[in-house]
Amino acid sequence: MGRARAPGTRSPPPPPRVPPLPLLLLLSSSLLLLSPSVQGDCGPPPEMPNATPEVDGKTSFPEYSNVVYSCNKGFKKIPDKEHTVLCLENGQWSTIETFCNKSCDAPTRVSFASLKKEYNNLNYFPIGTTVEYECRPGFQRQPLLSGISTCLENLEWSKVEEICKKKVCPNPGEIKNGHITIVTDISFGSEIRFSCDTGYRLVGSTSSFCSLSGKTVAWSDEFPECIEILCPDPPQIENGRIKEESDTYAYRHAVTYVCDKGFVLLGKSSIYCNVDNGQGKWSDPAPQCIVPPTSQKPTTVNVPGTRVPPKPQKPTTVDVLVTQRVPATKTTTRHPPGTSKDKERSTSDGNRLIYGHTCLITLTVLHAMLLLTGQLT
Repeated sequence: MGRARAPGTRSPPPPPRVPPLPLLLLLSSSLLLLSPSVQGDCGPPPEMPNATPEVDGKTSFPEYSNVVYSCNKGFKKIPDKEHTVLCLENGQWSTIETFCNKSCDAPTRVSFASLKKEYNNLNYFPIGTTVEYECRPGFQRQPLLSGISTCLENLEWSKVEEICKKKVCPNPGEIKNGHITIVTDISFGSEIRFSCDTGYRLVGSTSSFCSLSGKTVAWSDEFPECIEILCPDPPQIENGRIKEESDTYAYRHAVTYVCDKGFVLLGKSSIYCNVDNGQGKWSDPAPQCIVPPTSQKPTTVNVPGTRVPPKPQKPTTVDVLVTQRVPATKTTTRHPPGTSKDKERSTSDGNRLIYGHTCLITLTVLHAMLLLTGQLT
């Protein structure tokens, strides 16, 4: 049973209603979405001609974020042009002008000239850009030739004329008792080589180069000298001497040795100064003077020999003027080969036959004369 109210009093107001928890969470999320920091986030940066943003795969960027662009291949950044965008408070990116354009690569390098200083630090060369060259050290300018090159439509540089030529060193001439070999010419950067005649030694540099010397060119090294190579004094010999001795003995200088009376020379009588590996050296050892060997009486040696048989004599024919002719008888004697004793025996027998033959001829002649006398009487 409720409590009775006194007459003339008011009833109290009902207690306030608390919203449920899920509704509170929803309201909080809505407030966060409407906060200034969330409202200022930017999406992907804008596309720029001939350039690519460096975003590393991101698609959302907070307020005041910066994104840098790099030029695509074949394009160069235009100097003094901005290549960065900024995420603003309103969630929009800042605006920039096109900053990448076609450009030639660095100008052509040439051996005789280099770019003037005002072009050294440039890296942007749009079509139609011109650059100018000047001679390198060691070269001199050729008149009436242009030292300008232009970036063409195909992004290539026009050919650079050879506006500079090498400076030339003084003529080297010759060196005493030697030679100078010019390898190519005597212009800047070239080489000359030195050598000496046989019998001389090089003292100094073997080569020299045409190099810079202030604003001109000159030979890098002093020219060498060719010094005469000398042999040591020739060796003295016992029982002999050197004819016409000298204070020095140069290449091809010859000396002659002679022996004292009663001695004979053994070896070469003359030797000469030669050159071996840049040093003087005698061609042969000095000779010797020795006592001649004693003479010996000739020795008779009995050598058994063979007696030579006498030449056989031709038989003699005598013609006698008679009525009847008696032919002379030819006798031929042959000696059979044999020992020395047989040869002696055959020689003796041959002599006997010759004597007998002579007697026979004499008797025959006498017989013929007797017959002739008898007929005549």
